[in-house]
Amino acid sequence: MDKVYPSAEAAIHDIGDDAVLMSGGFGLCGNPENLIRAVHRKGIRNLTIIANNCGTTDKGLGILLAAGQVKKMVSSYVGENKIFEKLFLDGKLEVELNPQGTLAERIRAGGAGIAAFFTPTGFGTKVAEGKETREFGGKMLVMETALRADFAMVKAWKGDRWGNLIYKKTARNFNPMMATAGKITIAEVEELVEVGQLDPDRIDTPGIYVQRIIKGEHYEKPIEQRTVRKRS
Repeated sequence: MDKVYPSAEAAIHDIGDDAVLMSGGFGLCGNPENLIRAVHRKGIRNLTIIANNCGTTDKGLGILLAAGQVKKMVSSYVGENKIFEKLFLDGKLEVELNPQGTLAERIRAGGAGIAAFFTPTGFGTKVAEGKETREFGGKMLVMETALRADFAMVKAWKGDRWGNLIYKKTARNFNPMMATAGKITIAEVEELVEVGQLDPDRIDTPGIYVQRIIKGEHYEKPIEQRTVRKRS
């Protein structure tokens, strides 16, 4: 029942080329920094990554992109990464853009065992091209399929040895739903505690969804757009 691994490298030992990865977080907040760096060091290639965005040019998932390790991105927002833009325009990166709510629901559906759903978002736009559309209640909707991954990498604030997780603030974006949608979910936490030390009413992701957990270290927690007020 103890799901603790000694290092990020040990936790990702069986992630190989051509894997489909989910990576939690929003912007650079809530990124599984240690796991991303381990994937980078291992040199895994031809990855399909499902994530809200691809970090910045040199932070977060951006380091995998810069190293040529990513084949395809399934994302919502990509505007902070110049390498992403260049690779896409040069035809070297396959990109599947999703409205942000649609991306979140596709991941949630994957974790809930729902194969597909209908949404009004994107009807009549390029998002709907090649997809089934149907009328419900007088409104036209687009069918979107669920997303699953070989591995989901998530980052939480606290976790215990059984894999129960608590997220903090913006890090709740995408991490909880991705934890349910990976065949194997690997969590890294800032604080690793013994079983029974987490308040049961505060647990966001039950340990049943998590197969591996590590204690993260050396967090940078970078800020994408640092905006400060001028001193008077």
